[in-house]
Amino acid sequence: MSSSPYRLVRRVHHETPPPTLDENQRRVVVHKGGPLLVLAGPGTGKTTTIVEAVVDRIENRGVDPSRVLVLTFSRKAAQELRERITARLRRTTREPLALTFHSYAYALIRREFQRQGDLPPRLLSGPEQLMEVRELLSGEADDGAPMWPERLRPALRTRGFAEELRDFLMRAQERGLGSVDLDRLGREYRRDDWVAVGDFLDRYTGRFDIAPMPTFNYAELVRVAANLLAEPEVQARERAAREVVFVDEYQDTDPAQEELLRGLAGDGRDLVVVGDPDQSIYGFRGADVRGLLEFPRRFPTMAGDPAPVVALQTCRRSGAALLAASRGAARRLPAAPAPGGGPVNAHRVLAPASDAPEGEVRVLMAESPTQEAAVIADTLRRAHLVDGVPWSRMAVLVRSATRQIPVLRRALAAASVPVAVGG
Repeated sequence: MSSSPYRLVRRVHHETPPPTLDENQRRVVVHKGGPLLVLAGPGTGKTTTIVEAVVDRIENRGVDPSRVLVLTFSRKAAQELRERITARLRRTTREPLALTFHSYAYALIRREFQRQGDLPPRLLSGPEQLMEVRELLSGEADDGAPMWPERLRPALRTRGFAEELRDFLMRAQERGLGSVDLDRLGREYRRDDWVAVGDFLDRYTGRFDIAPMPTFNYAELVRVAANLLAEPEVQARERAAREVVFVDEYQDTDPAQEELLRGLAGDGRDLVVVGDPDQSIYGFRGADVRGLLEFPRRFPTMAGDPAPVVALQTCRRSGAALLAASRGAARRLPAAPAPGGGPVNAHRVLAPASDAPEGEVRVLMAESPTQEAAVIADTLRRAHLVDGVPWSRMAVLVRSATRQIPVLRRALAAASVPVAVGG
């Protein structure tokens, strides 16, 4: 027997057992193909469902792992999906199964540029993009800024104006709006600032026309990739390379990402998207929840019917009391699509798991932010001293870090409650 530590590790390799799925999760896993919308409320096991659906296609249907693509929105989420999928498969894969939209878009652009003999594009980081905007604005301010409305000229040198201008340009680029479109919309809605931004966009993009290699920012990546996928040859290559596409957190997609998916996995191909319209919170970054609400119609089956919808309805995170409170708030939000394409709220009808604790919901009214912070501090301190709850098991969620955390931190410190502010 060899004493090699590598062989020893291989023999005691830990295998991740398959989870127990409920009926609706199994419906997603055994989905035969074509577009499918999965509505997954909080704690319903959406990530587990995606992982098991991927594993089923690879182990039970013989799909090559390299032809499975899982798209999500953050590097952390993509890493977690990769780790969970490979743990269930009990092996590594040649290529990462899970990518962010921007990672996939950048890889596609690199491949196509190199195929045509062009230099690979350079990715402009957020700080670099802001620096370019500020330098251009500063130069225009020195020249009197004749292209800008007079009321905006004093702000051209400020960082805040440059940041808002950069964000505006990114949202426009995500929607495929160029300088001509901004000029037209500005005149239509009598927004002289939009007209000025359209002119600025021409000057901004012109700075990179003489660059030795193409330069894109993050907002442009997905739009450029979507435009490439509109070309028949590129689309044929990418579709041949990807047999099935999964998308997590679909409620946070923007129009450019939807267009990319249409080129990659439209026309009734195997596309499974998972999301919850009640959790759509990234509208300020360009996300459009209508992409999820209208998915069955926008991504029909090969027969032309609306895509089917499955709602996960077993919550493993919250008990009955917490579910009643959260469902009450959710009922006031826009409805989601039904299997026939109409509105329904099936994803909001959640039942707690059999072993979930009941939970408790209390509403405390305060007369001022200071009193509110004092009540929170007292509640936490009593939970620790009287009920024995560890500090590490407590959390306070706020809507505004700038307005609420300083007051709250002072109150907690005065009550000897340890504080760690999460990012």
